[in-house]
Amino acid sequence: MTNSPTTPGVVAGRLAPSALADNFADLHPPLDAHEAHVAADRCYFCHDAPCTTACPTEIDIPLFIRQIMTGTPEAAAKTILDQNILGGMCARVCPTETLCEEVCVREVAEGEPVQIGRLQRYATDTLMGANVHPFTRAAATGKRVAVVGAGPAGLAAAHRLAMHGHDVVIYDAKPKPGGLNEYGIASYKTVENFAAREVDWLMQIGGITLETGKALGSDITLDALTTEYDAVFLGIGLGNTNALGIDGESLDGVVDAVKFIADLRQADDLAKLPVGRNVVVIGGGMTAIDAAVQSKLLGAENVTLVYRRTQDKMPASEYEQHLAQSKGVHIMSSVAPVALKGEGHVAAIELAYTDENAKPTGETFTLPADQVFKAIGQVFEAVEGLDLDGRKIAVTGAGRTSRKGVWAGGDCTAGEDLTVVAVSEGRDAAEDIHASLMG
Repeated sequence: MTNSPTTPGVVAGRLAPSALADNFADLHPPLDAHEAHVAADRCYFCHDAPCTTACPTEIDIPLFIRQIMTGTPEAAAKTILDQNILGGMCARVCPTETLCEEVCVREVAEGEPVQIGRLQRYATDTLMGANVHPFTRAAATGKRVAVVGAGPAGLAAAHRLAMHGHDVVIYDAKPKPGGLNEYGIASYKTVENFAAREVDWLMQIGGITLETGKALGSDITLDALTTEYDAVFLGIGLGNTNALGIDGESLDGVVDAVKFIADLRQADDLAKLPVGRNVVVIGGGMTAIDAAVQSKLLGAENVTLVYRRTQDKMPASEYEQHLAQSKGVHIMSSVAPVALKGEGHVAAIELAYTDENAKPTGETFTLPADQVFKAIGQVFEAVEGLDLDGRKIAVTGAGRTSRKGVWAGGDCTAGEDLTVVAVSEGRDAAEDIHASLMG
């Protein structure tokens, strides 16, 4: 396709390598020892701490902050990792502003919470930096467990099962483990290949074998796994992005935001990653924000995020919305896509204003768009033989599915699609599997 001044297409190298390095630097640089001590000194060490209650993994936050205060960050890390083995990643990507920090007494009283997330990162980074794994594997039980999915839920389940002495094999369809931690999170949140380093550190427990490039339904089957193993845990996440269902969706330049983020995360050279001049992102969640911000950081001139409801209804937190706006992303709320225009390659998007029920009013307008990212949620690909709860796997208790010997957790089950929730569900399912196997 020949580019024109109004339809420039999607090209690489919009910014110099030095500008890209600055743009994709660590969003929240780590605290040093002095800064961590000062930040920890603000904690009131509440008895019935609301921050601990708000944490899906129930980390004893006052305890680990006190341990930082006393100069023992390794002990603080152990307190964190006892509850959340992916505490390092969660310190980077958890929406702390809507979880622990939102209910912090300092936040309620002063509008400035204790920096719990950054303190958690300081502690876990200190321990991992020393290449210390603080857990010891129990004596072998002779039991074998298959974990399908090497994302947060699967990794948390595998580590806890291995710690109890079971032999674990993790199967994952991707070439690398980590799930969304590796493929689905903005690069500036997890710099220096942290997701892969965290998996390597986690595997130090022993007793875990990793099989990549093995997808459930094609390379492995649930029937075979339940025959070969004493128990199975499914942490398979979600599959394809929802379709828009509008004209022009098949045009070149219309891309799943999840794929764009994955390509960016795996790129060896960001200067070779193509991006449009006029980018439109459809959606209102974290994936939409991450795609929009990173498009801007790659050098897109105009990035517009469109959401069909009012901005206060966006699933992404206010902090993430403000981050996007601070990077130059224009958020348009109460608008919905009607059609994508272009000959072979997308050139424009037609949008309609929506009412309070997110229904089109009939009034439309058009924006130039040479790249459009779809970020309107993902679809779960059903597993044969398992009951569903709506569009996801139905579970009871700590992840028990309708099939005996099969547990599930994370994004493939109903609940909040957060890394920390997936870790909690994987951990709890592992404890239930252990109890079941040991009778």
